[in-house]
Amino acid sequence: MPKIIGSSLTEHREQVRARMFDAVRTLLYASGFDAITLSGVAATAGVGRTAVYNHFPDREALLVAFVAHETDEYVTRLRAALAPVDDPVEALAVFVRMQLRVLAGRHTPPGTALNAALSPEAYRRMAEHVDLVTAELREILAAGARLGRMTDDPLDVLVAMVTACLASREVVDTAGDLEVTIETAVRFVLRAVGATL
Repeated sequence: MPKIIGSSLTEHREQVRARMFDAVRTLLYASGFDAITLSGVAATAGVGRTAVYNHFPDREALLVAFVAHETDEYVTRLRAALAPVDDPVEALAVFVRMQLRVLAGRHTPPGTALNAALSPEAYRRMAEHVDLVTAELREILAAGARLGRMTDDPLDVLVAMVTACLASREVVDTAGDLEVTIETAVRFVLRAVGATL
């Protein structure tokens, strides 16, 4: 009989999943998705291999759940940071800073890119979770346009352009002080959307 972690079965399941997600994070950034196996995740997490299979039928399902978990945690932090901000220009600055700090804190996993390593269905499910972040950006830009503080150019184009600017590792990998780089990027994005300061 496996040992129960925590004070209840629900807490046990949550802690096992947390351990597995920590293991996926470690393995993903150390070796890439190609090297991840469910048995390797179990060993790194310190749980039985059966425990992993009780939660996830395969490594794609595990990765999709991991991305959902990471995104949900990030969106919670992002919404908390945006909650006290009424001005859409300042909200966009907060959004840009958070996006770039997260990007700076993560390294590109080695090996095959995830969109090539996953089935189209798994990649689509993973991308759906990222849409939560895009929705926050869309709301900020829409509010800025409504209040006349930003351009009223087509929202889909603006969202795509800002997202593309904030997705490039080249932005945070430049030589020099990261905070100076981030504040330069904030000013660039604000100018790009016609923000009135």
